[in-house]
Amino acid sequence: MAARKVIITCAVTGSVHTPSMSPHLPVTPDQIATDAIAAAEAGASILHLHARDPSDGRPTADPDVFMQFLPRIKQATDAVINITTGGSSLMSLDQRLAAPLRAQPEMCSLNMGSMNFALFPMLERPRQWQHEWEPKLLDATRDTIFKNTFADMESILEKLGKGCGTRFEFECYDVGHLYSLAHLRDRGLVSGPLFLQFVLGILGGIGADPDNLVHMKRIADKLFGDSYQFSVLAAGRHQMPLISIAAAMGGNVRVGLEDSLYDGRQLAKSNADQVRRIRSILDGLSLEAATPQEAREMLALKGGDRVAF
Repeated sequence: MAARKVIITCAVTGSVHTPSMSPHLPVTPDQIATDAIAAAEAGASILHLHARDPSDGRPTADPDVFMQFLPRIKQATDAVINITTGGSSLMSLDQRLAAPLRAQPEMCSLNMGSMNFALFPMLERPRQWQHEWEPKLLDATRDTIFKNTFADMESILEKLGKGCGTRFEFECYDVGHLYSLAHLRDRGLVSGPLFLQFVLGILGGIGADPDNLVHMKRIADKLFGDSYQFSVLAAGRHQMPLISIAAAMGGNVRVGLEDSLYDGRQLAKSNADQVRRIRSILDGLSLEAATPQEAREMLALKGGDRVAF
């Protein structure tokens, strides 16, 4: 019997961690491209990408910065490129959509609702900040909301989904987000195979523990039957334990320095380190990493030849 295929997504840089937290966090376009290509070579079939201001590493939505690394990654790998529509809670919807609408990728992330997305607990750990913006950005999350209303989600689905043929990684930070997605499905705004990303461990969303993962899976089964694929990401130290459980439960996995800066007890020196770590765990579970083409077939993607970069 052939081994089950598991999609490995690698979230290369994100907008959560800041340069002072790890010297290995990729921030320039060259670093993002280099790290993304290495992660694909290590076995990631999907690369989830944010952009950073090359001058100081702060999150940016500038399409010109995305275009400094997207073509290079596409030329060097066959990986599915997945661009954020989340950006950060400090960006407007128009800012967050600027790069995806220009690039028209095969996939984009889509957060299933507005929420508190609190990063300020990271300030509790003493550190020397390289840039003045870093503690200010983290502290700003005490009093900001990541906004994704139903109108916002409808707009993203219309402009990117219908307009560009982009499919979505539906990021569900709590059980209510699953019901929001089911509502959009019932209205015919999304259709299968759906790709659900259960997000555990962000303050403001569901906690990172096995019971919550099992509960999210049970509700998804109730709402979506067999018309979905699920993946799991877990924040920080919860990353490897919970995605290993997800793989054993029949799911897919997400790694990357967006979600955790560590490989075991050490700082990960690259995203590829985490990809190799989860591949070894999959091998121990008699599972195989899906190739990019297998991921495209599993998720009904349009193909890398139909993007705009």
